[in-house]
Amino acid sequence: MPRHVVFLRAVNVGGRKLTMADARKVLEDNGFSEVESHIQTGNFLVVSPMRTSAKVEQVVGEVLGEHAGYDIVAIARSPGDLTSLVETVDAVPVSLEGEQSRYVSFCTKAPTAARAAELEAWDTPGERALVMGKDVLLEFALAFHTAKLTGPRIEKVLGVPGTARNMTVVRALAQKWGT
Repeated sequence: MPRHVVFLRAVNVGGRKLTMADARKVLEDNGFSEVESHIQTGNFLVVSPMRTSAKVEQVVGEVLGEHAGYDIVAIARSPGDLTSLVETVDAVPVSLEGEQSRYVSFCTKAPTAARAAELEAWDTPGERALVMGKDVLLEFALAFHTAKLTGPRIEKVLGVPGTARNMTVVRALAQKWGT
């Protein structure tokens, strides 16, 4: 059966609590198997007979949202997608002087070409974005918490929901769950 890596948007921030143990149980009770989680930010591996990421996203978001009592956006990738993404990001040369960190924003779908170009034209010192299909590579040569290129701003520019993870986490997930 297909395996899916699922990222939850905005859980365990701003009072929106969802324990990973509860989430694993809810997913298992709703037809997912071999459910694993990684840290408390909503990263899961699930096995399901559902073949498409879109269907997995829909069902995971619905069942966890019903349990938590608030809307949850779930974003799914195949293990192979995750491994390929890490390889793609690692092949992108560092472009910022004194870069401190790289993140990936996983989006529910690819933005239009015009919206992707608008984000890539972002012109704030120490910040850069590169759209790669449904994902966005974010580079920061400043402390992440001081960046102006935030999750809500990225969503507004691209017109699609997303959730960011530090490349350290993305690499760990690719190593743990990728192909």
